[in-house]
Amino acid sequence: MRHHVEVSLPATLELSDRSVTLRRATAGDLSAVVALLSDDPLGATRDGPTVDGGLTPYVIAFEAIDADPAQLLVVAEAEGRVVATMQLSFIPGLSRRGALRAQVEGVRVHADLRGSGLGRAMLTWAVDEARTRGCALVQLTSDKQRTRAHGFYDELGFVASHEGFKLSL
Repeated sequence: MRHHVEVSLPATLELSDRSVTLRRATAGDLSAVVALLSDDPLGATRDGPTVDGGLTPYVIAFEAIDADPAQLLVVAEAEGRVVATMQLSFIPGLSRRGALRAQVEGVRVHADLRGSGLGRAMLTWAVDEARTRGCALVQLTSDKQRTRAHGFYDELGFVASHEGFKLSL
């Protein structure tokens, strides 16, 4: 039986020097989200508008995410601009006694706000949201090159318990 859970958004995240609003992303946020995804050495090689396709692949993906109640794309907004993003996917499974799990993907914070506590506040909110939805665990993957991010996730209580494998198609 599926239970409908109201998303705890918008939410106000209190940082030491400002308040940030966490809200569901809209199609109008796509350019800002893509800019965040492509604003690092790894993202620069795999994200960003293409010459021929522009934002079209992102629009298609956003429409699928937005239409699926098991997907949640959020943005953090400060002073009228999108300053961070992440995606939560809620995955039912048979393992762990039929546990629901939350998958965190695409966590990005604008360069101006890295180190401000925003990423910590966002992930704390994501863990709370997963609990509210009845998840048994929260999982994420992080590229092996992102060693600073690994330390950050360790500080938040995440454990590097599995080796991940990907096959590009």
